[in-house]
Order: sequence, then structure tokens, then C-alpha cells
Amino acid sequence: MRTSRTVQLAALAATFGLALAACSAPDADDGGGGSDTDGNGDAAPAGDLGEVPETPSEPVTLNILDVAGNIKLTEGMIDSFVEEHPDVISSVTWESGGAPDLVGAVKPQVDSGNLSIDLVLTGNDGLSAGLDQDLWIPIVDEFGDRLSNQANYLEPAAAMQELAQGHGVVVTYYPSGPLLQYDPEVVTDVPTNPEELLAWAEANPGKFGYARPANSGPGRTFLMGLPYLLDDEDPSDPENGWDNTWEYLRELNQYIDNYPTGTGQVITNTADGTWSLIPTTTGWDIEPRADGRQPAEIEAAAFDEFTWVTDAHYAVVPKGQSADKVSAILLLLEYMLTPEINAIAYDNGYFYPGPAVEGATLDLAPEESQQAIAEYGRDWYDDLIDEMPTTTPLPPEQMVLAFDIWDREIGAGKY
Repeated sequence: MRTSRTVQLAALAATFGLALAACSAPDADDGGGGSDTDGNGDAAPAGDLGEVPETPSEPVTLNILDVAGNIKLTEGMIDSFVEEHPDVISSVTWESGGAPDLVGAVKPQVDSGNLSIDLVLTGNDGLSAGLDQDLWIPIVDEFGDRLSNQANYLEPAAAMQELAQGHGVVVTYYPSGPLLQYDPEVVTDVPTNPEELLAWAEANPGKFGYARPANSGPGRTFLMGLPYLLDDEDPSDPENGWDNTWEYLRELNQYIDNYPTGTGQVITNTADGTWSLIPTTTGWDIEPRADGRQPAEIEAAAFDEFTWVTDAHYAVVPKGQSADKVSAILLLLEYMLTPEINAIAYDNGYFYPGPAVEGATLDLAPEESQQAIAEYGRDWYDDLIDEMPTTTPLPPEQMVLAFDIWDREIGAGKY
């Protein structure tokens, strides 16, 4: 049994704070729910987990918060586990929200020891914000021996796992981009490098665009990929090593009318013909055509030489969690990282390919996923993924700095 619902995390955090003032802590005998309590009924210290059994003493209800759109990729995995192991997890509820509000929702719960969120599925943004506030259990550091399937990570997924600093588990992965997407009826001479892209934008003002990087996966992938394309001095240092990138974006800015605050508007702009050329990623190229938001005829292309800026989704557990629920989560995550289950992440191309482990091949994916990829995927993507080098995204503090510079020096007044 599961329930899905969408919440505004800021409202959730506020509501939770009011509830703390009005209500006492929940009873410890809650079917594996809530946070651990001591003999007086007070919340156990956030870092005091105690001994975690191999299996929970009774089936638990798991409350999952998704701030990455990860439900598309992992809901089937989790439903399958619940169906196969009702003695471990009796039911699951889903809440969804935005990563910027994650800390405001989770921190009051961790500080009080009263958790209503058991597991968070997040991108690097939410992972990093929680690390900064010391919100997550060091699940890999403490229980890595119970997550043996991590040994089967794809090499770039293993690199993304390192960014979790032992506090999160990569569950899905994709190479991302930057790629280009275009209307073939308008773009007849497709750019193959940044200089040709700039020349095309100059010749077609208002027809190329991208979203504000702080609010867009393709936007920030384009931003972080440019230092490699432009041979900047230090692609890891946006303040002192990106001279070529910032100069390039200033020039490109002359031919861009506005920067949407999310990728959805970019998709709309290409579908209605407002824009004819955009930066994209594998997933944002495939899924909008598969679900009808973009015409199927939209084409994609790669730069002649580029570096994939990879991406991943993580599972993290708030501190103060009960031992029974941690036990259940460990069993769930180990299950999710088996090839035949992780292959569910192919979905309809949202995070293409999607799986994080070796052996999770497309033939193991659900039939509808295989059909979507066959019809809307690109037959050259897999070779490109194998051939081109990869790098991880900027570290959190550098990513925030890059966004701030872009907001002030490039996008100001246009988003």
C-alpha cells in the first residue's frame, strides 16, 4: 500500500513547528515509526542510533520525501520491495517538494527528535545542504557492509557516490550533458562547438536560450560544461578559473531575450517555436518527446569535443531515525541496487540511462520503458556515453558561487 502527495516544504516545516508546541512526542510503540526515545519518552539524541537489527522487529511504514523528481525512477523499485517483503515494510507514503526548502522541513524534525520524514530522495543540491547542517545519518560509513551492492556501481556513479561523504547512497545515475536540442526545420547548420553556437545565436537573435542555472538541470549542466569546452584554466574554480566561460556567456547574453526560471518553460518554448536551439541533457531530450510535451521530430546533437557533467540521485536518512526503520531502509537500498531492480530507472528516458549499477541493462527494464527508449531514444547516445570523458559537478560551495556570479553578471534583469 502506498500514498502519493505533493507538499510545499516551507508550509510543512511551519506546520511541523506548530505541532511541536501543541503535541507531546509520539509513543515508542508505533510499529517501527517515529524517532527513538529514551526511557523517559524524550527524543533520543540525533546521532545516537543504537544497535540496528538485521530486520525490523515488526513491519514499518516508510514516509519518503522526494525533492528530485526521483519518484519517476524508483517508485517501481520500492513498490516491488514492499510487495515482496511485507514483513519489512508494510506501506509507503510519498511527499514531494523543492530542494531549496528541504533543510527548513527536515532540520526542525532532527533537532526535536520527532521525525515524520524517514527517507529523503534528493539530488546533489539537497544532499549538500543537509550535509552542511549535519542532518544525515552516516549510513555508508556505519553500515557499508550491509550495502554490498555498492561495489557494483558504474565508475562514474561511484565517483558521484564519493560526493556523499558516507552520508548518502546513489540510487540512480546519468551522464547528463551538455548536449544541444534543435528544430531541424529551422536549424539547418547545427553548431559543433561553442564558437559556432555563438555565431548561430548572433545570426538568429532570440531563438536560442536556456533557463537560469540555479533552477534548471540542463541550465547548470551547460554552465558547468562550458569551462571544458572553452579550455578554461580551472573548470573547478568559477571565480578565478572561468575567464573564458564568463566572457563567452556575456557575448551570448546579447542574443537572449530572457532566462526562464525552470526547464519546463524551456520545453514549452521549443514546442511552440519560440526557441529553435537549446542546451539539453539525455533525459530532457528523451522524456518530453516521449510524453508529448515536445514534437517527436525535435533533434539532438553533441559538441565535437566535450566532457559529460554527470548527475545522480541519492537516498539520505535524517538523524534520529528509529533502529527498525534504518534496518528496513538498508534492506530496501540493497534491493534497489540489484541489476534487475535498478533497471527500472530507465523509466521513459527521464534520467537516461538511469541505472547506477553494472548489469542493469535495458532488456531488464519494464516493457514500456524499452518501448519508450526504442522510439524516442537516440541510437548514438550509448556510444557517446562510452567515448566521451566524464566529470562530477562542482562541489557545493563552488556551485553556489557559480550560480551567484551568473545571476549577477549574466542573467540580471532577464529572469
